[in-house]
Amino acid sequence: MTNPRNLLLLVVALLAAGIVLASTAAQPAKSESFAAFVDDYYAKLFAWDPIQATYAGIHDYDDRLADLSADAIAKRSEALKVFQKRLAAIRAETLGETDAIDATVLDHAIRAELLEIETVRDWKRNPMVYLGKPAESIDLLMKRSYAEPADRLRAIIGRLKATPAVLAAMKANVENPPKEFADLGLIVAKGSAGFFHTDLPAWAKTAAGGDAKLLDDFTTANAAVQAEFDATTKWAAELQAKAKGSYAIGADAFMKKLAAEEMLDIPLDKLLAIGEANLKRDQEAFLATAKLIDAKKTPLEVLATLTEDHPKPGDLVTATRGTIERTRKFLIDKQIVTIPSEVRPTIAETPAFMRTGGFASMDTPGAFETKAKEAFYYVTPPETEWEAKRKTEHMRQFNTAGMDVITIHEAYPGHYLQFLYAKQYPTKVRKLYTCGTNVEGWAHYAEQMIVDEGYGNGDPRVRLAQLNEALLRDCRYIVGIKLHTEGWTVEQGKKFFVEQGYIEPEVGFQEARRGTYNPTYLYYTLGKLQILKLREDVKKAKGAAFSLQQFHDNFVRQGGLPIALIRRLLLPGDTSPSL
Repeated sequence: MTNPRNLLLLVVALLAAGIVLASTAAQPAKSESFAAFVDDYYAKLFAWDPIQATYAGIHDYDDRLADLSADAIAKRSEALKVFQKRLAAIRAETLGETDAIDATVLDHAIRAELLEIETVRDWKRNPMVYLGKPAESIDLLMKRSYAEPADRLRAIIGRLKATPAVLAAMKANVENPPKEFADLGLIVAKGSAGFFHTDLPAWAKTAAGGDAKLLDDFTTANAAVQAEFDATTKWAAELQAKAKGSYAIGADAFMKKLAAEEMLDIPLDKLLAIGEANLKRDQEAFLATAKLIDAKKTPLEVLATLTEDHPKPGDLVTATRGTIERTRKFLIDKQIVTIPSEVRPTIAETPAFMRTGGFASMDTPGAFETKAKEAFYYVTPPETEWEAKRKTEHMRQFNTAGMDVITIHEAYPGHYLQFLYAKQYPTKVRKLYTCGTNVEGWAHYAEQMIVDEGYGNGDPRVRLAQLNEALLRDCRYIVGIKLHTEGWTVEQGKKFFVEQGYIEPEVGFQEARRGTYNPTYLYYTLGKLQILKLREDVKKAKGAAFSLQQFHDNFVRQGGLPIALIRRLLLPGDTSPSL
């Protein structure tokens, strides 16, 4: 999966995209070119929310953070509506197919941003929108060598100076959050405090070299942020104690969010039925596969035996590293997809300030990065203060067979390989835009596809591990809908993960809690199903000329577009639904 922290940062991006004061963004004549609109849209986005520029590999704003005050958010909403009118005027004229697709993407992006600001309103109820932003934005500058360390340290000082305003905006804006948001907010606050007290000072001392004034400037700015986060951690604990808000966004907002972000518009009952049917298919396959491993044991006993084989927490990074070459070699030997780079990702533990419930994630350079090539494949160990039983349940997720499947998802041929193609994406919009059903759908599709193609040499333990991951995503699909449209509690969600997905209780709790702040995390299974249908439709269209490698290469070269738009590109003239 992509990093849950990145999902939270994406919320901020949705708030910030296309920002200019409405009063200064005059509606253009209909002759405005789409290219000019795109340039203006992203220029304003990066000026307003600089961390998005850093992620993209654009370093003109590295010393700044976004203004997230209530007044600024209100002005953003008005500015987005101006962008919406400008884009509508452009779309009323004839556009070529490439521009028409990109214009559709931006139209949906603006709709999603407005829905977030005006309806979902996480900026009013989720402290995580703010709490992880300072450390995340600075960590980006520390870990990628796009410039000399001293120059990056100067930019970091700028972001340190901007941090108090971000935290002040949070304290002014956030009112009665759901307990789940407050719980995670406290975890992020503590992780961030540790980052500013320990990780950052150690790096800065080396980065400053012999420049005593630079180090002194850093120390002064960082001391202020340390004090802010110490106070904010206390504030987050007080917030946690009184948090009683509701996390559910409701059926109407849920479906509008899905339509805006994933370009999928089907009735909610049909959407749920599709997920339930897929869960049943995967459960049946899981039970049949477990019998192949040991017919004398129940399927859950077989799974328990499988998950007992896992590394110790301290060996997690080393064990993960061993999966990279195995999966990569298989792709090459079997001609599954073209790998456009010899550079491998760096394996590391997930930073403390990014630990909000995910087990693994990928952090790659942006499409516009010209120097830094560092990509980070993060795996999350159990917290040291957890009791032994909870640690064991957590580590079972990293069982030996399952770790290969996790690497297939995160690295080869999942997220890392897809992002290696980013520089080849044909337009600026496609270099900068992604949606969940594409990137997470592709990575989840890859898990099943690679085992279908023979990974593991037919070992049923590998298939069982793949199906175990599939059941996890199937449960996300259903639990997300139930949490936000049918009044389910986190405890009900946890129970569903445990009973229907055969998930460890600790993992089930973390997964259900994630669904409270990530309503549409059904996009894993949803995207996989859309890609499988697309593959079959392309195969029918091409007949004997169909090549699996060519299909995969063509898919990953398009960028992170909604699958409905990928269909337009790979099946010109096709009008059939994506699901």
